[in-house]
Amino acid sequence: MEQRMTILTLRVEDLDAATRFYVDGLGWKPFLAVPGEVTFLQVAPGVALSLFDASGFDRDAGRPLPHPFNLAHNVDSEADVDRVMGELVAAGGSVVAEPERAEWGGYHAFVADAVGFVWEIAYNPGWSVAGDGTVSIGT
Repeated sequence: MEQRMTILTLRVEDLDAATRFYVDGLGWKPFLAVPGEVTFLQVAPGVALSLFDASGFDRDAGRPLPHPFNLAHNVDSEADVDRVMGELVAAGGSVVAEPERAEWGGYHAFVADAVGFVWEIAYNPGWSVAGDGTVSIGT
């Protein structure tokens, strides 16, 4: 597994309030906002902050997670999801959710590290990262 994190996802009980805080309050610009579901904000080259509605967060992982956030490692293919999940398990992690097709059109799995923090390993065919780390959807 490459040493990088592409998304920090926060489980939020009030997506509208969280989005207003970051967008209206701080002036941060979302690159994708799906009302009632999720808001993505570029926070650094190659790193996004995801504000995910609590019910969708739990559903996406297949169950409530032990922490109100997860870390994500995006990869270039479905095969990479399987490979990286295997690397995490071989290193002492445990499978939280087996690889599967996601509601949003990609393929992902969830693995807890040795102390319980959860990583989502994801392939999103509509997600691209430019050379400078800027994330875009649908290009």
